[in-house]
Amino acid sequence: MAASNLTVESVIGLLNDRLTKLGFEVYPLKIGWYNSVLPPTLHLSYPDDTLAVVVLSTPAMFEQAFLPFLEQRCYQGLSDPIDQCVKQCVTSAVSQCFPGQKVDVRYDYELLPSRKPKFLAQTAAHVSGAAFYYQKADVTDQPWAEKKMFGVCVHPRFGGWFAIRALLLFGDITAGFELVQPVPPDSVPSREGRIKLLEAFNFHWQDWTYRDIISPVQTYSQKQRDYFSTPPAQRLTLLRTWGYLPSDRKDQHPENLVEF
Repeated sequence: MAASNLTVESVIGLLNDRLTKLGFEVYPLKIGWYNSVLPPTLHLSYPDDTLAVVVLSTPAMFEQAFLPFLEQRCYQGLSDPIDQCVKQCVTSAVSQCFPGQKVDVRYDYELLPSRKPKFLAQTAAHVSGAAFYYQKADVTDQPWAEKKMFGVCVHPRFGGWFAIRALLLFGDITAGFELVQPVPPDSVPSREGRIKLLEAFNFHWQDWTYRDIISPVQTYSQKQRDYFSTPPAQRLTLLRTWGYLPSDRKDQHPENLVEF
């Protein structure tokens, strides 16, 4: 479909057709919304009315996209398995939905040469209305004085059981007046709740209690929890134990299976 025939509604519809069944959600935004809340050094170099789409993974992504990705032996090594799966899903959707269309795809793990992220994932989620980005400034009478407190997004349905994976920038598509900026759902409106959330995320993030700051409609399965609780350096070993990756023993290499 040519860029001149694409609308915000058609872009979101095409992406939903490809990605929802894999456990992803997509939300449109204008670049101007994103740039307006950030300093110039972090702006994206596109006109304010340029269409962008933020891609989230829900708890279902692990079973609906990641495990099938491994079962089909698509993992090629070198990079993180989840990152590689997400990239394959998003790249496939973009190429099939928008053939010939230039789409600037940026992933949450990618960095610029300056070592800054290619986009600020939580900011993109907030301005698109996908999730509320709770920060220190959102707490009145802050109890932490000058202590650094990192912010965290809360999804209105999944709480903290989700991840922000990518930002798609459609440089040739202008989002007009019909795309109105939504207000992200404030799932943690009280001061006490916000303090609890930020302290759980900053001081006890490994126990994942911050993810349950609201009652989610779905959480990670036990298998998914086991995977993400495993240190990254040990995850390939875990996947081999589960049978999703071949053994890395040298004597299992085809060249070593010849009988002498």
